Amino acid sequence: MSSSGSTYGDIHRYEPARESTAAAITIVLLTAVEVAFVFMFAYGLVSGWGLSEEGNMFLGAILAVIFVDLAFILALYRKEFLPDVVIVKKRRRKWEDLYIREDDVDGEALGDGAWDTVKRAVYPYYKR
Repeated sequence: MSSSGSTYGDIHRYEPARESTAAAITIVLLTAVEVAFVFMFAYGLVSGWGLSEEGNMFLGAILAVIFVDLAFILALYRKEFLPDVVIVKKRRRKWEDLYIREDDVDGEALGDGAWDTVKRAVYPYYKR
């Protein structure tokens, strides 16, 4: 579904999420695996596995598996349960930066409003 609106904030394209049951079951299973690895990592820290070289590498591997599993959970959630929305944003010219107002594009006369220019340089969002 798309709209032809071009004002700032209009929804340009909206595709609803698929919300499949298989993805929900997979997320639940991956979460159970995540919790098991977190408990194993916590048990390893309390037991002192990190005091030996092999135990320290084992704890590092468990921590890596925890973050990879979490990445799969979040990627699957984002793909299956969040809608794809594109909104209209304000277009800026490539050469503009944040400190130039549209009125000041052509420049200012030297000396006119010098104090305001200094205040704007120190505090760039002055009077916006």
